Amino acid sequence: MPDGFEPASVGEDGPMRAASREEPIRVLVVDDHALFRRGLEIVLAQEEDIQVIGEAGDGAEAVDKAADLLPDIVLMDVRMPKRGGIEACTSIKEVAPSAKIIMLTMSDEEADLYEAIKAGATGYLLKEISTDEVATAIRAVADGQSQISPSMASKLLTEFKSMIQRTDERRLVPAPRLTDRELEVLKLVATGMNNRDIAKELFISENTVKNHVRNILEKLQLHSRMEAVVYAMREKILEIR
Repeated sequence: MPDGFEPASVGEDGPMRAASREEPIRVLVVDDHALFRRGLEIVLAQEEDIQVIGEAGDGAEAVDKAADLLPDIVLMDVRMPKRGGIEACTSIKEVAPSAKIIMLTMSDEEADLYEAIKAGATGYLLKEISTDEVATAIRAVADGQSQISPSMASKLLTEFKSMIQRTDERRLVPAPRLTDRELEVLKLVATGMNNRDIAKELFISENTVKNHVRNILEKLQLHSRMEAVVYAMREKILEIR
């Protein structure tokens, strides 16, 4: 499990944090169901340290609202019409870099969890949680923590164990040789850079970066950028400090 990711839970220090916080946590609520958005607003309005500053019904509208309102927290569903939450997540981080995103969704699909984390989400909560836990998660994420529903955290841990096991199995055979350029790209991928940022860093086109990433994954028999990060750490290609 990545460092800092903790299952969502109700803490006993919520009121203390509320009392010590100088400004309310500004929240943008994003969900395609108007009734659900309204319910969240009503619940969060009871929290003195949390203020709902806007709402959006899909990912495209969420990006525009985030750019305009610059919220502290974006509480967003995964699957919505026009533009989904995961796709919107990356764009929101670009227009409002300080905003932290919590996915609040019915989707317990592992793929959605992994993609949300890679897109920059700081939390992933299932809608089965209580209203008290939503407020607690908002406070925790605002304070720099990460929140994942317990059932999803377990899936994430299982996936990382599986990835490490597959990496160990591949270490039994000589690793394919990467070109110097591919090694450069892999190092940047492992630091969390997206293709656009890598292209700027290396002064090459984004399409060239995509081709390098595809070649790297094929050579190393990996299936995702997340596995590439694990591989880079295990092979000491990326120095962790």
